[in-house]
Amino acid sequence: MNNLENKKIAVLATDGYEQSELESPVKALKDAGATIEIISLKSGEIRSMSGHDWSDSVKVNKTVSEANIEDYSALLLPGGVINPDALREDKNAVNFVKSFFEKNKPVAAICHGPQTLIEADVLKGKTMTSYKSIATDLKNAGANWKDEEVVTDGNLTTSRNPDDLPAFNKRIIEEFSK
Repeated sequence: MNNLENKKIAVLATDGYEQSELESPVKALKDAGATIEIISLKSGEIRSMSGHDWSDSVKVNKTVSEANIEDYSALLLPGGVINPDALREDKNAVNFVKSFFEKNKPVAAICHGPQTLIEADVLKGKTMTSYKSIATDLKNAGANWKDEEVVTDGNLTTSRNPDDLPAFNKRIIEEFSK
């Protein structure tokens, strides 16, 4: 079993994140010993979507403007349609994501989560996957897109959708423990 003790993972999300794509990886990472901090555009709580319906909320630990990349071992970007679209419009969020690539720290994104990576301009030459509806956007950003349940290329691990969460969770624990 991979051990994530002494690893602090940033989860960057905002209102409209896909509930299962935050909750399932966070549980797996915590079970492996990681400390998790929810980073968002605002303080307080952020609300999830479950399918097409608003659902549960999670407490935000820090706003992205308060967060320092040096405090984190890795970054998780859950999907949802609304969430990454809002994140990619925020300069602080985009710079936070970009800094993980500049420091070559592990980054994991699932479903629509990779949309934020497009704005961070970190996808040129990366092999990855995502929800199929954003494949063309990722290719246009320079990525080599594959229809596979989980793909790791260097420091980036990506997955397609909630059906792939078991494989995604297993892989991010492996990658984040390095």
